Amino acid sequence: MRHQTIAVVGGSGFIGSHLVNALVEAGKTVRIATRRRYNARHLTLLPIDVIETDVFDPVALAAFVEGADAVINLAGTLHGGRGDPYGPGFAKIHVELPTKIVAACEGKGVHRLIHISALGADPHGPSMYLRSKGDGEKAVHASASLATTIFRPSVVFGPDDTFLNRLALLEKLFPVIPLAMPDAKFQPVYVGDLSKAIVNVLDLDAASGHTYELGGPSVYTLEQLLAYCGEVLGRHARIVRLPGAFARMQALSFELAPGEPMLTRDNLDSMSVDNVLSGPLAPELGIEPASIEAIAPLYLGDASQRSRLNLFRASAGR
Repeated sequence: MRHQTIAVVGGSGFIGSHLVNALVEAGKTVRIATRRRYNARHLTLLPIDVIETDVFDPVALAAFVEGADAVINLAGTLHGGRGDPYGPGFAKIHVELPTKIVAACEGKGVHRLIHISALGADPHGPSMYLRSKGDGEKAVHASASLATTIFRPSVVFGPDDTFLNRLALLEKLFPVIPLAMPDAKFQPVYVGDLSKAIVNVLDLDAASGHTYELGGPSVYTLEQLLAYCGEVLGRHARIVRLPGAFARMQALSFELAPGEPMLTRDNLDSMSVDNVLSGPLAPELGIEPASIEAIAPLYLGDASQRSRLNLFRASAGR
């Protein structure tokens, strides 16, 4: 079935901005929801509808999805507060919102839903982030009428990401970097490949009911990624590997500082399990994933100045 009109929740963020461009290039009619139009100002030159609305309001959400052929949910957060089994922010964005999206789609006759989760999502996982992502998947699977597809990407990189750019910023600023969880493993996936995979399965009936893991061609430890960012910048900070207890003290200090934390104890819990694929990429995704080495040098140098400024602003809570 061809899905022409696409409603995107979370379309103004890092992944969403790339996906919206890919959807437009594929000839789709795209609308995105944002609380403030200003947040989507970088997309205003595209032929899309930017709709100011509160997606957490069931009435407003139903109005947003009405008339769409498919809905794509990209909403997510790394910092949702603390609680059992997860904090209120995780519950609101990762569990309650997907539940409301399913209800809105069913109520307005939307046939197709693509939901972006995370590699390692598990209702019984070691972190609040992974547990809430797992429960969000359960909410999506609960629909009997929707043709649903779930993506589980590893950490996503690309221009304006908050992963490699943050590591590069550390290398730029500090001669010595105390590093928590240096042996944590990742299989980073390029944001352009994730966007292409979503577009490729959007109209694929055979993708209904499937959950796809998505990662890049190589696995790295966190220490290797940090060192690589230093190589790209021509800087070689000394990396001090923090033992577990000191790592948690470091994370707690970041949590207590003003602004968005660079690292939390829950992030450490998430990194306690390898963020790597359990098998090869599904062929129907239609991608040959790009490597960090092919993409990152294009934006970690001079072109990343704006990204680093954005990270400073986020850390300061502005």
